[in-house]
Amino acid sequence: MFAHCSDPGALEGLAWLMCYLTSGKHLLFYASFGTVLLLLAITAPIALLFGFGGAFAVRSRFRPLRWFGLVYTSMVRGVPDILFFLFVPIAMDQALEWLRSRVYCDPTVPVRQGNEFVVCALAKLPRSDAAEWVHQGYGFMLAVIAFSIVFGAFAANVLNGAMSAVPRAQLETAEAYGLTERQINRRILIPQMWTYALPGLSNLWMILIKATPLLFLLGVEDIVYWARDLGGTKTSTYAYPHPDWRLYYFLGILVFYLAMTWVSQRVIDRLAARLSHGQATMAGEALRQGAAP
Repeated sequence: MFAHCSDPGALEGLAWLMCYLTSGKHLLFYASFGTVLLLLAITAPIALLFGFGGAFAVRSRFRPLRWFGLVYTSMVRGVPDILFFLFVPIAMDQALEWLRSRVYCDPTVPVRQGNEFVVCALAKLPRSDAAEWVHQGYGFMLAVIAFSIVFGAFAANVLNGAMSAVPRAQLETAEAYGLTERQINRRILIPQMWTYALPGLSNLWMILIKATPLLFLLGVEDIVYWARDLGGTKTSTYAYPHPDWRLYYFLGILVFYLAMTWVSQRVIDRLAARLSHGQATMAGEALRQGAAP
């Protein structure tokens, strides 16, 4: 990165370390922390939308829709997460390539050749001549979808339980005043259920943070990928030779995740206090008694 770093063999001590920590691969390592934060920023709201969809599907009076919601939440909750993280990207990738093969390839040629899934070069996603960022972006998109489906199912279960915890008398009163079901959901049910949903959703957020290293399994160059690559033993054939430093790299990742969870917990505590204010819940009663002289 710096002009004096052009000859690493002539460097010693702090100068060597500074050049080592500002090399091109280390800049990619630092950028990968942003990849984790971006995954969280995109996945959390999408998973919450999936959760609302699943919760309302389970509560629907339309039987096929209710069955779909029950199957979605039960199947995802009953299967190990890592299987979905690996299955969804592969299944989506092959489905998209199969559709493209019907357009760009000879449709008479089967895509299943023994145990192999083979399509012509024009149908591949992404194309082999695409830039590296396209390959990384495509893998990241598949990862977001996989994470959203998995955590959306858990969020659906949490939201459904929170909606069931809202006193039925409030909903019946709204019905008596002539409010439609959509108005009841928007004005009574959803605003009231957040207090009950927050503990479960906060746990899901923490689990989502801890699940982000699974990006490494999906082929995305995340912090785990670069920590293993940079921390491994580097011989004299490399510009910056060093022994096995993976312990220090993974220790840095540990500190990063602890900081993430600490900040998240502080935000969740403040949000819980705000939502509990004036609510007829144990937390709201505790706030009321604390404010009493």
